[in-house]
Amino acid sequence: MSGVEEEENAAELKIGDEFLKAKCLMNCEVALILDRKYEQLQQMSDDPMNQVSQVFEKSLQYVKRFSRYKNPDAVRQVREILSRYQLAEFELCVLGNLCPETVEEAIAMVPSIKSRGRAHDDDAIEKMLSDLSLIKKFE
Repeated sequence: MSGVEEEENAAELKIGDEFLKAKCLMNCEVALILDRKYEQLQQMSDDPMNQVSQVFEKSLQYVKRFSRYKNPDAVRQVREILSRYQLAEFELCVLGNLCPETVEEAIAMVPSIKSRGRAHDDDAIEKMLSDLSLIKKFE
């Protein structure tokens, strides 16, 4: 054995280098992408259902159901707001998908936002959640 391997732990943002470097998408972003693809498939075929697999259809239904934001501008704003806080992609997507309403909820969902030496004190997290709640109100 050539050393001790660290166990993965999302709470501490130990998710492996390949995941830390990966671009993650929120459900609402995936919904926009799949919607566009679905529209393209409808335009290309007389019978759009011939072009859409069952997996595609179920995936589209899922992301639409669990998307907190529907408007493309709102989706863009959510990513912009969360990007200001130097979050890892994984953290950004969890917060964007689950939309916590309190600092305690946010920390419970993504404990790593309070660690790693970043300046995410409760006030910064509260400001982030407040900014997100404004988008939800005008959605």
